[in-house]
Amino acid sequence: MTFTADELAACVKLIELALAEDLGTTGDRTSLATIPAEQSGAAAFVVRTPGTIAGLPAVAEVLHAVDATLQFDVMAHDGLEYPRGAVLGTVRGSLRQILTAERTALNFLQRLSGVATLTRKYADAVAGLPVTLLDTRKTTPGWRLLEKYAVRAGGGTNHRIGLWDAILIKDNHIAGLGDPATAVRRSVELARAYPGNAGLPVEVEVDSLAQLRQVMPARPEIVLLDNMANDLLRECVRLRDAIAPGVLLEASGGVNLMTVRGIAETGIDRISVGAITHSATALDIALDYAA
Repeated sequence: MTFTADELAACVKLIELALAEDLGTTGDRTSLATIPAEQSGAAAFVVRTPGTIAGLPAVAEVLHAVDATLQFDVMAHDGLEYPRGAVLGTVRGSLRQILTAERTALNFLQRLSGVATLTRKYADAVAGLPVTLLDTRKTTPGWRLLEKYAVRAGGGTNHRIGLWDAILIKDNHIAGLGDPATAVRRSVELARAYPGNAGLPVEVEVDSLAQLRQVMPARPEIVLLDNMANDLLRECVRLRDAIAPGVLLEASGGVNLMTVRGIAETGIDRISVGAITHSATALDIALDYAA
């Protein structure tokens, strides 16, 4: 897999910022001082900790931004798992420029591979069950498109990208409408009536069986079941099946690797997991000098 046009554009912007903060106005003083300008070399991107790889297109863009003459030979694929010691690719050319690009390239590759690896663990935990594993907007500012790319590489599915491409009515929206006896259903009706919202899916958050019962006649496309115990999730599934079988139910809150399969077994359709982006640990990948 590789970046979409939008993901590539986002990556290029991030690389510009990353190199600007790393090089300042003087460039790589250490490499300039110690490595002769004419010296060439090669290095390999090597996996230190097994995991699912994501971000190889970003590495290529970093190397090209530093020195368009650097040759990057990719030997792996985003979305696949690799063992310790696997070589993901090699870079050849000016050794100064390779060293200048090293940390920025690794930052992108390690971060995105960390997201993909954690997502894969969640996807494996619910394997065989008819549930969709989703990310959230709990992403690193500016990195959303790339982190959501990494989620797909790890076997997850992207939720909405931002506040513009889907309607998600949260508890504070509902609280702002006042009367709790009508607010949940009214919020869906208002969202659908707003100019420009035609065709956008409407999702609404509820935290009780009573709220779910109240909103079902409005037929939102999705209902987010917030921080519910598994027994309550099962009751919600039964209620949905009886009243509005076409409405999707999504569980969120309190989801971790120990709980995700039990949640999936309740019969809900979707599980959104903020942890796969906000709590992912960078995968240990190194750039080893070859010659």
